[in-house]
Amino acid sequence: MSKSLVWFRRDLRDYDHAALYHALKHAAPATCVFVFDTDILDTLTNRQDKRVEFIWESVRELKHALQQQGSDLLIRHGRAVEEIPKLACALGVESVYCNHDYEPACIARDKSVQQALASHNITFHSFKDQVIFEQDEILTKSGTPFSVFTPYKNAWLRTLNDFYLQAYPVGPYLSRLATSLPEPMPTLESLGFEHSDPNLPALPTGMSGGQQLCTDFRDRMQHYRDTRDFPAIKGPSYLSVHLRFGTVSIRQLASAAYYQGGAGAETWLSELIWRDFYFQILHHHPHIAHGRSFKPEFEQIPFSNDRALFQAWCNGKTGYPLVDAAMRQLNQTGYMHNRLRMITASFLVKDLLVDWRWGERYFATHLIDFDLAANNGGWQWAASTGCDAQPWFRIFNPVTQSEKFDPRGKFIRKYVPELKQCDSREIHAPWLIPPLQQQALKLVIGENYPAPIVNHALQRERALALYKTAGSPP
Repeated sequence: MSKSLVWFRRDLRDYDHAALYHALKHAAPATCVFVFDTDILDTLTNRQDKRVEFIWESVRELKHALQQQGSDLLIRHGRAVEEIPKLACALGVESVYCNHDYEPACIARDKSVQQALASHNITFHSFKDQVIFEQDEILTKSGTPFSVFTPYKNAWLRTLNDFYLQAYPVGPYLSRLATSLPEPMPTLESLGFEHSDPNLPALPTGMSGGQQLCTDFRDRMQHYRDTRDFPAIKGPSYLSVHLRFGTVSIRQLASAAYYQGGAGAETWLSELIWRDFYFQILHHHPHIAHGRSFKPEFEQIPFSNDRALFQAWCNGKTGYPLVDAAMRQLNQTGYMHNRLRMITASFLVKDLLVDWRWGERYFATHLIDFDLAANNGGWQWAASTGCDAQPWFRIFNPVTQSEKFDPRGKFIRKYVPELKQCDSREIHAPWLIPPLQQQALKLVIGENYPAPIVNHALQRERALALYKTAGSPP
């Protein structure tokens, strides 16, 4: 029989897994491996990086699950481009199986691995797994890629059928895993990282955490359209990090929404389609991964890029309560509610006049669910530089957004406790509270909580002028 190596990356589960299924069916016995890739880890400056901890916990659960099958998940710490060919040769396998990764750096990595394997007559097989439709599967009638979401979504839905939602039946083939004596799990510390603050709420990790959240959301999905925009309400699925690292299956989630139907499920399915949309944008326009605007006319907007204003935004000290609450949520937990991602991004670019790429990099460093395609798509949407983006003349008012989406100030009070004494009317613009009342509340704007670092109305006019000039033909 042939032997294979299954390389796990952002697909940390042992069910409905394309590469694992194909390896077990066609090239068993299959040995499984995960590499803590130093080409990625060495770029991280935070030793308590929540993403590394999430991966470590999820890898540990996957390792245990494979051990229960009499096999194991081999774990390596080094450069994946070196570790995979070295292990494949040591095991004497004939093929390496993995699932597609769509980011340019990962595509280059996989090409290098494939070339190294080929020099040893080892074949490399990669499969679609983390999206429903990829690359050229959804095109316009003229055969060109979509750049506007709604027509893409309609074509996506027309193409969808039961076949694309079918799970890969891994279970019947698990007996074909390579038998192995268990190897010890490396500690997080041995990888150069530390566990995060134990006082923070624990994020469910691994396959079990993903299923826990799936079950919880299934009962709430019908209300998703009405609750998703309010950060103080349990509206989102909270599954984004599990989608990012593949501890849940995209087919499982899409089929749950598709077959349940109803306004809430349709809205959530639309969010999953946005995810596919941004992946195909990255595929057809890889320059966006290198700090380039999708719309070339907005490539050279002369943002003022005031570093003090940017730092205030990073620290959640802008004087605009909902913006500050959102940034503090991100800094403390590694998560930010989706509506707040739009609000904070708009504020950075169109109120503070800071280049969207600065914000994109900050989110990339701090978001536990960071995904290059979605993060870039979201930032370029907010900055009006991307495909099907917010029109450049539409600028969020941070106060009215606060009044609309956190009307009682519950979310603000959680992350900006300086304002907990304010009532639900005054908490959105506390600088308008009369001085004597501020003293009664033991809240002095400019001392206990920052005064607004910019005037929204004035900055809005500056942003409009900036974009109008940048977008005008020479």
